[in-house]
Amino acid sequence: MAPARELGATLIRVYVYWSQVEPRPGEYDWQVVDGLIAQLEPDDQAWITVCSSSPWGTRVPTDFQPPSPALYDEAYERFVSALVQRFGGRVRYWQCNNEQSNHDLLWSGNTAEYAHQLAGFARAVRTADPAASVVLGGCGYDALSSRYGSDARRCYETLAATSGADFDVFSLNLYGDPYRIPEHIAWARSIMQANGYEHPIVVGEYNGPTLFEFADANASLEAAMIAAFIGMTDGAHIRTESMSTVALAERVVTETPDRRALRQLYRMEERLPPSLRMFMHDAPDYLIAQRHRIARRQLVQRVALIRAEGVDTMACWNLAPEVGDYSDPLNIMDLMFGSLALMNYRNGRISKPHPEAETHQLVATRLTDARFVEPLAADAHALVFRVDHGRDRESVLAWLKTDDPMQEDRERRRVSIRWSHGLPTAVDAFGEVREIVWDEAGQTISLDLTATPVFIALSVRGGRHVADPGH
Repeated sequence: MAPARELGATLIRVYVYWSQVEPRPGEYDWQVVDGLIAQLEPDDQAWITVCSSSPWGTRVPTDFQPPSPALYDEAYERFVSALVQRFGGRVRYWQCNNEQSNHDLLWSGNTAEYAHQLAGFARAVRTADPAASVVLGGCGYDALSSRYGSDARRCYETLAATSGADFDVFSLNLYGDPYRIPEHIAWARSIMQANGYEHPIVVGEYNGPTLFEFADANASLEAAMIAAFIGMTDGAHIRTESMSTVALAERVVTETPDRRALRQLYRMEERLPPSLRMFMHDAPDYLIAQRHRIARRQLVQRVALIRAEGVDTMACWNLAPEVGDYSDPLNIMDLMFGSLALMNYRNGRISKPHPEAETHQLVATRLTDARFVEPLAADAHALVFRVDHGRDRESVLAWLKTDDPMQEDRERRRVSIRWSHGLPTAVDAFGEVREIVWDEAGQTISLDLTATPVFIALSVRGGRHVADPGH
């Protein structure tokens, strides 16, 4: 938890695999769990995602991915009960697997089987710790990026209809276009409301950018993948029934089609669009710097858009790489998600924060005590949010909406915002002080907005704060 606290986090979300805790039937190994418990302080919140991955207790024998239905319900519920009891009430959220609509990769089962397992999970959690919340989750990019009525969306619509009594909160994993966040949250609420209830929504994962957000990057990757699969007749060549840690290690030395595709991309990287190159291991420094800047802007934007929808519990994915001292440029998952880590994981230590970590810390400082965030009247491009901190304290968060993150701050617009709170100060997502003009008589502030979010607050020299929500 110490590295997370450095970034201003008070909630940490951790995966625990059945194989880690009960490697053999009835034989418990608490080393990993006790190590986490030892790091928790009284004010910390913990969120545990429990993956039903077992070399002996699940349909697909594995110590890692994919989770699958338990072979024996009683054994699974005993494991969950023992795990919850071990934490002794220190965990607020217990999640049953993750992105179960992503069949074969993250859940090797169907929706009905997940519903059955969720029911047993909920029984075990609620008996062992009645104060804890059971999390349905998390609904991820595979569902949220798909059309309405898709199989992935129907997975959650079905669970909302059949399993509402077996979970307490609905979790979303918010990747992709940040400006679709309100739509995603509204959809999650709607499928619960359609069944006569509405559980709170939490966000188990958010971050960006990912290459899914860039059409030209997607097109280049898809073309390489298609070329790599020409002549293949069975998709099983790339789909491993058990993605155990041993199987994943074997893939590093096996020329699988996805690795062949990435190898080809690296051969032709000079012809690739910058939106793809910036995610690759040997990207030039100027593209790495650009990716960091986009990520820092989006981190603020995502949090603001989530909070503006009334959701105040969220976890940024991810603190550090899951495997330390590991680098594989031909790993497709690393290409898609490897750049999202806030810190490095080397020599057994999480350290050396990336630039995004500084922005995470800034957001935590500026928004953790916010009671609510609400959008103020704005045009189609200038987004302005009022942040209510309680006790007549308010601040403003604003930026200019752009359609292409790669364009960065090329567009600039002068805006005026009502402000009656005293002498203001402005700091952007990079921690840089921004120029701002205060018209005390007219009770307005003026500044140039760009795609980089700006926090506007009362200066420490500004005197008493007087609330005024006008814009």
